[in-house]
Amino acid sequence: MSDGRIRIRRAEERGHRNRGWLDARFSFSFSDYHDPEYMGFSVLRVLNEDTIQPGRGFGPHAHRDMEILTYVLEGGLLHRDSMGEQHTLSPNEVQTMSAGTGIVHSEFNASEVEPVHSVQIWIEPSAEDLEPSYQQIAFDPEEKRGQLRLLAGPRSDARSDSTSINQDARVYACQLEAGEQVSSEPGRDRHVWMQVVRGSVALDEHILVAGDGVAVSGQDRVVVDGIDSGEFLLFDLP
Repeated sequence: MSDGRIRIRRAEERGHRNRGWLDARFSFSFSDYHDPEYMGFSVLRVLNEDTIQPGRGFGPHAHRDMEILTYVLEGGLLHRDSMGEQHTLSPNEVQTMSAGTGIVHSEFNASEVEPVHSVQIWIEPSAEDLEPSYQQIAFDPEEKRGQLRLLAGPRSDARSDSTSINQDARVYACQLEAGEQVSSEPGRDRHVWMQVVRGSVALDEHILVAGDGVAVSGQDRVVVDGIDSGEFLLFDLP
């Protein structure tokens, strides 16, 4: 904690469940993991890091009234849903599913040999009972190197090179090498959550490594410095 504006959630402090086929770590309360101090942050409700063993996965299950984003770090994740969508999600792609009035989907490791390592994100929508939708985009990894690459943003200002969500929130990916720096200017009335997914970076004087998250509020500008080929997700939240 730093003067009430920065709060760090270290990797080892997260919830952890290892079910053999699934090794899951929870930044916020999820399923049978409950931490009253971490029920979410602004409209960011779930941030799970999952490693799924070959040929295994989540069978059909239902969601509603939630914006669900998936970002794969290694391997491939096979998605099927009740809208007839069937796709494999790979690194440098983002999948966004607006559950709306209700959707049933399944997620399985697409490989029978290698594990899949992914991040799943739930963001609360701005309204209930919206029409379900599915989006998936791929991008060149150079687009996230040394800069914030928009993965998802408000539907009201939708872009063809990113996915759309029903919320005034933006999700970015960025990879920084040593000596590189990026900044975001959310405004003092907004909040930022940053999740390191690979390597290490620095925020102010704080060194953050893979699995670490940090909540920032009441700051006009957030500056991140590269240390060791670090990749992170940045959430600009209302």
